[in-house]
Amino acid sequence: MHCRNSQSREASIRKLIRLTGGLLCAICACGALAQHAGHGAAQSGSHGSELLARTKTLPSDDAVLTRAPDQLELRFPEQVRLVKLTLHTENRDWIDIDFRYNPRPDQDFIWQLPGLQQATYYIADWAILGNDDQLVRGSFSFAFGPEAQAPSVTRRAQELILLERAGDPSIRYVAPPPTQIILDQDPRRFDPPFTIELEDDDQN
Repeated sequence: MHCRNSQSREASIRKLIRLTGGLLCAICACGALAQHAGHGAAQSGSHGSELLARTKTLPSDDAVLTRAPDQLELRFPEQVRLVKLTLHTENRDWIDIDFRYNPRPDQDFIWQLPGLQQATYYIADWAILGNDDQLVRGSFSFAFGPEAQAPSVTRRAQELILLERAGDPSIRYVAPPPTQIILDQDPRRFDPPFTIELEDDDQN
């Protein structure tokens, strides 16, 4: 009886794994359809897709530069409101670029950057509201330095390494968060909520 229950449990687990793998494949396929070369994902709608296709960025997507850029530039085919602009490394180290929302619409947006440190590559995420108040999101990535490689090449190499380890093409690479190693730190001390005093037996 125990053997049958164990086999049934294992069969259920295998079925759940297959369903989960299929769901991951579907999610990856949907993400691939929502992606546009160089600009990330847009909300549904032909106008939003057209805005996304005609948007230009500097640095351009997947660019390899000799030195760190001093600014980010976004050029849209019509006047829009830029509601989001962020910058981070492939390890999700966020860079403070002091973005502030300006409700006045414009076509060209130039944002000055602080001095960027060397990293494998950087990712800029943006979002706009068009004339019809449709939200359109996009992103572009770039790398710089004498030994820099195109971000797409780096991501492909990371995914191949993950594929060799996991053996599952539905698994996508996600950069791990940065870790902090702290040395020579005393453990935290916690005071108990009460103190028990034990009387000496000689006093009894």
